[in-house]
Amino acid sequence: MSRPTLSCVLVAAVAFGAPSTLSPAKGARIDATADALLAAVYEEIVRGHLDAALQNIEGLIRVRPNFRLAHLIKGDLLLARGRPINTIGAAPNVPEAHMEGLRAEAFTRLRAYRERPPTDRVPRYLLQLREDQKYAVVVDTRRSRLYLYQNEGGKPRFVADYYVSSGKNGPLKVREGDEKTPIGVYHVTESLPREKLSDFYGSGAFPINYPNEWDRIQGRKGHGIWLHGTPSNTYSRPPRSSNGCVVLANSDLDVLARNLQIGVTPVVISEDVEWLSTEDWASERTSFGKQLEQWRADWESLDTERYLTHYSKNFSAPNQDLDSWSRHKRLVNGAKSWIKVKMSNLSMFRDPGKDGLVLVTFDQEYRSNNLSNTVTKRQYWLHEDGRWRIVYEGTV
Repeated sequence: MSRPTLSCVLVAAVAFGAPSTLSPAKGARIDATADALLAAVYEEIVRGHLDAALQNIEGLIRVRPNFRLAHLIKGDLLLARGRPINTIGAAPNVPEAHMEGLRAEAFTRLRAYRERPPTDRVPRYLLQLREDQKYAVVVDTRRSRLYLYQNEGGKPRFVADYYVSSGKNGPLKVREGDEKTPIGVYHVTESLPREKLSDFYGSGAFPINYPNEWDRIQGRKGHGIWLHGTPSNTYSRPPRSSNGCVVLANSDLDVLARNLQIGVTPVVISEDVEWLSTEDWASERTSFGKQLEQWRADWESLDTERYLTHYSKNFSAPNQDLDSWSRHKRLVNGAKSWIKVKMSNLSMFRDPGKDGLVLVTFDQEYRSNNLSNTVTKRQYWLHEDGRWRIVYEGTV
């Protein structure tokens, strides 16, 4: 008599396709996370060790009693003792609507656990971190994954990753109430503790600055996009189940929160993270840095027309377009005998939502024969007509 099996999607999921091109990063945090424990259960299923798998899933439930997916898999394992089952959530009389989200979570978690960030690649978007930006957050909405990177001398180093849920209607938020998650470069703006929130937001929330300057230029609307936790009776939610926020398990949010700096930590949200080799990443950073330095040098030169070639015909600044900006710069520079411009605390982030858009922030120390000041400046550079040009500039 043949043994009962889970001839099911779980087995297919564990052995899906060719070997992964990604592998765990050296020095990465690999501990008893829900994903790791689930992976151990799946491996036991593949080996046909259903009793061992059942023991492991029961251990996970003891640690995370509100983890609905773990309860579902336990039910499948018990059913498999009596008959083969062909899908996740094979228990009879369970509403299909309830199963769909749990099945999606099962596959998403397992695939992401096996496809860890590559050891020799970094997200394309983190071109340069400021010295005071100790960590950066990168969200991949397709993989339902949040990656945490540490700043090591301006170079990002992978630290950890977490399962997340995002907008019900997918990525690229454009209007209020569309239940989509924004795509772009943002920053954490606030920390809202549990006691100031309803239970729906779990152990806390971290708002981000959506809509940012570029979103507003593009006419995108809405507000209230947060990183937040889950209700006390829910360990995790299906991959696409939020109103647009990025949602983590409370235990994961609590760990992540230790590394978030209010007003400092960048949060890059992408539909599908693009990875670069460290060599290509360094080349892109150097190439763009030269463009930025040329802008600074041309400003110092007092050659106003050459300086203005760095600005897009679609340029905007608060209450100004390119024509008014150009008139102002010609008038100001005409009264100068010398200018010195120094940039420090520079950060550069490539926007994941549009090819050839880079967000630059720096402290600008400006000195001239009749004026000196220091401001924090923010620019968006757009690659158009074969070169980089500034499409937005303003102070922070």
